[in-house]
Amino acid sequence: MLKVKDWMSTPVHSLLENESLHNARALMDLQRIRHIPIVDVDNHFSGLITHRDVLSATISELADLDAETQKEIDSGIPLREIMCTDVMTVTPDSSLKDAAQLLLNHKYGCLPVLENGQLVGILTEADFLKLTINLMDALDNDQ
Repeated sequence: MLKVKDWMSTPVHSLLENESLHNARALMDLQRIRHIPIVDVDNHFSGLITHRDVLSATISELADLDAETQKEIDSGIPLREIMCTDVMTVTPDSSLKDAAQLLLNHKYGCLPVLENGQLVGILTEADFLKLTINLMDALDNDQ
């Protein structure tokens, strides 16, 4: 049986609770990611910031703010104030099929992977696309 640990992404790009919205936006842009797990100083998972959360907490472009003013505002918003804390998680030994059903049934984009409360990975829709490509390659090779 396939397990989450076989397909999760690791290491995980994460941020601390006291880091700012500006840090989240910069990390998402730099790494081209849409989900950032939030941890405390001991790497214990405490929440999740999604691209949608960043957009919701940002002043609209219609306000016509210059980039420096937007950066100043974003820098003053700690992630602990805007992160989602009611987040479903899985363990490395969770069934990959069960994780896929969670993503599909709840329309989640990712599942943080925790071991003893510590963030050890993240399982995203992109990981399932990689699995699908591998399975299709295997099928092509069998023909």
